[in-house]
Amino acid sequence: MIDPHARPTRGADGAKSAESMSDSVLTTARNYLDLTKPRLLPMVLFSGLPVLGMAAGGWPSAGFTLLVMTGIALAAASANTLNAYIERDKDALMERTKTRPLPAGLIAPRHALVFGLALAALSTGLLYAVSGAPAAMVGVASILFYVFVYTVWLKPRSMWNAVIGGAAGAAAPLIADAAVNGSIGPAGWTLFAIVFFWQPPHVWAIALYRKDDYRAAGIPMPPEVIGDEATRKRVVAYTAGLLPVTVAPYFLGLAGPIYFVVALAAGSWFLYRAWRLFQERTDEAAQGVFRVSLAFLFSVFLALIVDLVVAAL
Repeated sequence: MIDPHARPTRGADGAKSAESMSDSVLTTARNYLDLTKPRLLPMVLFSGLPVLGMAAGGWPSAGFTLLVMTGIALAAASANTLNAYIERDKDALMERTKTRPLPAGLIAPRHALVFGLALAALSTGLLYAVSGAPAAMVGVASILFYVFVYTVWLKPRSMWNAVIGGAAGAAAPLIADAAVNGSIGPAGWTLFAIVFFWQPPHVWAIALYRKDDYRAAGIPMPPEVIGDEATRKRVVAYTAGLLPVTVAPYFLGLAGPIYFVVALAAGSWFLYRAWRLFQERTDEAAQGVFRVSLAFLFSVFLALIVDLVVAAL
């Protein structure tokens, strides 16, 4: 007999369906986020943020800073997504990348392409609205360079892909400088140079301990083309060349003593680990260079931000 006073309740099946839908939405969002290579974005933002303080002779408003940094992040996310779309077949051949959303079949390629183009449009529109055409144009140029010059042309054809292609990865300081000044001055170009010279030893260290991956994907990296020994020599040479570039902001009057001390120490440590790689000739030493390269870039730009904040007090 049916109880006329009983209240209708949502069944267990309905609750499970709602929970499943929620999990599905979160998983999809996570997959799209992974397309943008979010672990790289903090370094991109860290390289652009100090330029806002350096270029303007003091920190701009918090709102302006937030919007410009968002525009830079969207530009980098677009470039990374379009790179993932183009390289999806090669990524499927590499142990390091085969679980990414596209080679793993978690996102349809056409959806990734639309997502990447939408990010580019959002970045361009935001940078234009906040700071005008120069920053927007530099942002568009960085995306096009990364996609067509680096991903499509250089990476599958030349072992120098990390050298020339490094220009795209170093674009954040240029965008930030253009956003503040309407042009690119010493601050933007100096920090651009740091990231530009940092990228080859960073990438080549990965290529040394992941050379089987790159060989499987048919990507001509230095260990495969000129051998491990010659690659290690180039890691040392580029790291040695990076040291004077790293301390240059101090001598150009763009940074103070806090930055100089940290930059000199971090650059020297990076060079020491590169030299150890040359001596030890092991995958473990290459992994050590890779880890130190990340710590180097983080510490250098953090020191620059601290230096600028202290100077503004």
